[in-house]
Amino acid sequence: MDNNDSSVEVNGVSNEVFEQTKKELFRIITTNDVQLVKDFCECLFTPAEMKDIVNRWLLVKEIDKGTTQRDIAKRFGMSLCKITRGSKELNKPDSAFRKVLETLKTES
Repeated sequence: MDNNDSSVEVNGVSNEVFEQTKKELFRIITTNDVQLVKDFCECLFTPAEMKDIVNRWLLVKEIDKGTTQRDIAKRFGMSLCKITRGSKELNKPDSAFRKVLETLKTES
C-alpha cells in the first residue's frame, strides 16, 4: 500500500490528513517548552495510555543497560512480545531509539 495515497483512509480520515496530523504532533513534541509538551501529553493521553508510553520507553532503556528481557518482564510486568519488539527496534540499523539514547547520554 502506498502511504502517500490520499484516497486511503485511516479510521475514516484520508491518509493525507492522517500524515499531516502526525507531522503536527511531531512538531508539538519537539518544541523546547518541556512544560507545554508535558501538559499537552497529559491532555491528549489517558493516565493508562501515558503509563504505557512511559513503560515502553523504560523497557528500551533497560534493554540498552543490558537487562535481560525476562528480567524486564518480571520486574515491570510487561509481556515478552512487547519487550522483544522494543529490542528489535533498538537493534535496527539507524535505530531512532539508539539515536535518542545516545543524544540523552551526551546531554547528561
